[in-house]
Amino acid sequence: MSENILTVKNLYTSFTTEKGEVMAVNGVSFNLDRGKILGIVGESGSGKSVTAYSIMQILEKNGTIKSGEVLYKGEDITKYSEEQLRKFRGKCCSIIFQDPMTSLNPVFTIGSQIREAIELHTPRKGKEAIDRAVEMLTLVGVNEPKKRIKQYPYELSGGMRQRVMIAMALACEPDILIADEPTTALDVTIQAQILELMQNLQKKLGMAIIMVTHDLGVIADMCDEIIVMYGGRVCERGTADDIFYRPHHEYTKGLLRSIPNVDRIGEKLLPIPGSPINLLNMPKGCAFCPRCENAMKICLEEQPPEMQMPDGHYASCWLNVKTSMEAEEGAVKDE
Repeated sequence: MSENILTVKNLYTSFTTEKGEVMAVNGVSFNLDRGKILGIVGESGSGKSVTAYSIMQILEKNGTIKSGEVLYKGEDITKYSEEQLRKFRGKCCSIIFQDPMTSLNPVFTIGSQIREAIELHTPRKGKEAIDRAVEMLTLVGVNEPKKRIKQYPYELSGGMRQRVMIAMALACEPDILIADEPTTALDVTIQAQILELMQNLQKKLGMAIIMVTHDLGVIADMCDEIIVMYGGRVCERGTADDIFYRPHHEYTKGLLRSIPNVDRIGEKLLPIPGSPINLLNMPKGCAFCPRCENAMKICLEEQPPEMQMPDGHYASCWLNVKTSMEAEEGAVKDE
């Protein structure tokens, strides 16, 4: 039986702006088991990165967790002191950011940056910390690691810098690794290498991974479970097979129609109509309702409940409720 390591319960996160309060995360809940990979997917502004930053407690100054719980091994880290959070970050949970060039400090060598993380969160100091840095760079496939630790970020390629970020994140052997769009700035070949590296390291080290991305192709072969987000809410959750072959939310279906498919060569891609939701002016009902071609009156007025599908995965869409009710009525008539 899998051991639960992280539980997010009814999380609400907002940002105070000049135009008003932006509710970036609206009641997100999920579980993460040890050794599993969870994918969080959605377009820009869906709340996926803010969810990750809320777990790490690294929001901007105008960002606040309004309510909800983030339980790490049963302890609510939203109640942690700053000192407790410093111990949690890096040692228990690490994050890889989107762009390694802006995440790495340009005026310090690679070795000094990895060494700082190791000395801060582990008993290793001095030469022992440097040896650990070389060990981690070797582990993530960086060639000539003893030479690389003396170099600066600008001297490395994009793929190499991303490997350095992974090495730094894993140097303290965290239980959870959050990867926020880890391959966005990389070309396709390097992207595949980085994803394969993360999968291999996950199997070798037994850590849990939260993979945040807008690219469904990235998570298709990696994740044990996938969460689809829109407007700061969870639309659908299930296995990769559930999401790719049995989608039950109109937004998920729209995402799948808008990506290239070898079975539809020659056909035009069908983009999702309309513009992304304005988080300053959220609709009363379903967040995707203004862009949904099959929206009903109730979609405008009430948020859909999360409903279990016949195959076991979950989706929040009024069309599923309607289908279920029609099936029940049909069964009663047959009797």
